Amino acid sequence: MQNTTRLAAVDLGSNSFRLEIGRIEHGQFYRTEYLKETVRQGNGLDDNRNLTLQAMQRGWDCLARFGERLAGFTESEVCAVATQTLREARNRDEFLATGMQKLGFPIDVISGREEARLIYQGVAQALPRTQERRLVIDIGGRSTEIILGQGREPLQMESYRVGSIAWSMRYFADGLFTRRAFQTAEIAAKAVLDEALTLYTPDQWDMAYGSAGTINAVADVLVAAGWPAGSVTREGLDWLQDKLLAAQSTDRLRLAGMRDDRKPIIGGGLSVLRALFDLLGIERLEQASGGLRHGLLQEMLGSGQQQHTDLRDHAVERLAAKFGADPVHGNRVGRIANALFRQITGGAVNERVSRKLTWAAQLHEIGGHISHSDYHKHGAYILDNTDVMGFALTELHRLSLLVLGHRGKLRKLDTDFEDQMFIQQLLTLRLAVALCHARRDPDLTGISLRQDARNVRQFVLTVRSNWAGLFPQSAYLLNEECVAWQKTPWSLRVLED
Repeated sequence: MQNTTRLAAVDLGSNSFRLEIGRIEHGQFYRTEYLKETVRQGNGLDDNRNLTLQAMQRGWDCLARFGERLAGFTESEVCAVATQTLREARNRDEFLATGMQKLGFPIDVISGREEARLIYQGVAQALPRTQERRLVIDIGGRSTEIILGQGREPLQMESYRVGSIAWSMRYFADGLFTRRAFQTAEIAAKAVLDEALTLYTPDQWDMAYGSAGTINAVADVLVAAGWPAGSVTREGLDWLQDKLLAAQSTDRLRLAGMRDDRKPIIGGGLSVLRALFDLLGIERLEQASGGLRHGLLQEMLGSGQQQHTDLRDHAVERLAAKFGADPVHGNRVGRIANALFRQITGGAVNERVSRKLTWAAQLHEIGGHISHSDYHKHGAYILDNTDVMGFALTELHRLSLLVLGHRGKLRKLDTDFEDQMFIQQLLTLRLAVALCHARRDPDLTGISLRQDARNVRQFVLTVRSNWAGLFPQSAYLLNEECVAWQKTPWSLRVLED
């Protein structure tokens, strides 16, 4: 992390959007401002899993207000992530394109397991530094994250498609609270969460914690009614369900401690929470003060950022090993690609961009484990359909495009050919793969790559005069590369010096 005295985290949840701003003193984060808006995008998905225009507009309006507050912040000081609703939304790119303009900063859509990891990190930073074995639960609008960890280390992380908004829409859509509706909702939640029964058995944890959303809403009501603060028990859940049944509907519900925006989704949230108590044998759930945005902030702090970088490096290595990619060749391609990339940029190194190029090189052959034919397509599919620890889904998709495009025709890529940085990454990766075709370090003596000063859309690769004769196969591959780029808005020329 660069030297800075402030940080901000933006959490685009299915129910609420949150912005937390704070200052850094002696390596610690101290909140100075917290904004929350109930956007409820989670109930804005239509039957085709597209966000409605109204739901998108609610989100854009909120992000515009957040963006005004973040005016003057730099990109290194702000981290924004989106969760389950945008994981599901088929038109999320449309929402994100405008949303990022309104906010003024990139927004990453993170996977369920990455969300779970960050939640645990946020919860753990607010708890004593002990080796206590912890179960952490976060019931959101459209997903529920469950994590097992010890001390600061998450060990088992899962995300399930069950949440307060989704269950309220499905089982309490008319706003009525009936015993049959609660029974049906709990049975359905248990069916989705059934896998958790074997993954999170009571013998694996010493204390259970609940983070954010539903758990805080339930705890607030129980405290207002005189129950002990800081925890939720099964008796408390039974009492709350009786109160909802007595009220019969959201319109008639009057409970101290319950905000109006929580009433329409309390039925679904309570059903999921009761199902978890039953499945996992929970007697008491301690209320945790940390959550997703706190995990983001920890990640942005110096040590957290280093840990995050290491986490992604290790995750890439594990994925490459899992699919049998040759690590020596992957690292070789990465070195050559980065050397060419530095030539294009005049020696200036963007560490973030360089690291992504290295990861793409390490992963470019993972599809070969499935089939040698069209292995680049298989590799791209793997990256678009797997969870890789530490990565946002948007980052993985960017890597998948590089893997898909590292060989063959370029028009197959569904990407923005106006994105110069991506084009530079793609070109240097393709050239590195071609130059390393013999799976040994290529002779780069006299080879240089630049963008034409008069036409920035043209790349010029210069080789020494006798190079083609010495390396005829490489020369052939470079000629094929020139042909491939002719069918795009960009071009490549190979010149002999």
